Amino acid sequence: MVSDIFDAGLWTAVPGFNFTDITYHRANDVPAVRIAFDRPEIRNAFRPHTVDELYRALDHARQSSDVGCVLLTGNGPSPRDGGWAFCSGGDQRIRGKDGYRYTEDNAETADAIDPGRSGRLHILECQRLIRFMPKVVIAVVPGWAAGGGHSLHVTCDLTIASEEHARFKQTDTDVASFDGGFGSALLARQVGQKFAREIFFLGRTYTAAEAHVQGVVNAVVPHAELETEALQWAREICSKSPTAQRMAKFALNLIDDGLVGQQVFAGEAT
Repeated sequence: MVSDIFDAGLWTAVPGFNFTDITYHRANDVPAVRIAFDRPEIRNAFRPHTVDELYRALDHARQSSDVGCVLLTGNGPSPRDGGWAFCSGGDQRIRGKDGYRYTEDNAETADAIDPGRSGRLHILECQRLIRFMPKVVIAVVPGWAAGGGHSLHVTCDLTIASEEHARFKQTDTDVASFDGGFGSALLARQVGQKFAREIFFLGRTYTAAEAHVQGVVNAVVPHAELETEALQWAREICSKSPTAQRMAKFALNLIDDGLVGQQVFAGEAT
């Protein structure tokens, strides 16, 4: 079973991948893909291996000309306690003095890792992929979006959240970390400077309804209907001009992305 609210009849696993930390599916009748964190027992926290897999799936979706929308979500519930999560950020259990460490319980052992990659957490590269890919990326939040997971949902183009279980919390300052890029700057754009500072400085927890009022969530949906509604959004998005959709995305990005945004927009326009 992928997830309690995942309808296996509507999706097919994307061939050619042997992921352990995420799942990757394509919708049967919509040009959309579903990428999901698959570590529900630890609230879908990511380790470097998880991020490597996430990057591969996102980049594959980016390069697939017949994909118009990406749903990013988290599988669940936790077999431990029944809790739900989108993503709770970096797995603090494998955080070392120089960053997050690769571990030997996945395909890549410590000896096989390029020293330039060891001790790093490349989630920022995934954020850039989400921001700059010519597809609409929707965060589908069934539970906790915390820390680095909070920043991921902020970076996505749209967010749909579970009415009952979605919770939003920026834990960076609790774990002596901070997001100095999209996760903070875009949050300030979405909710305003004062509220963004409250979210970071106090680290409080907000419900889906509260996040909707803030402006960081587009829609609040009953939990059982969350993935059905997300797929319907993808269907509507993909029914429109893909050229216009990607140009609209980059036009909306442009004011915040400076010369990089200008270059991306110009490149897509030509």
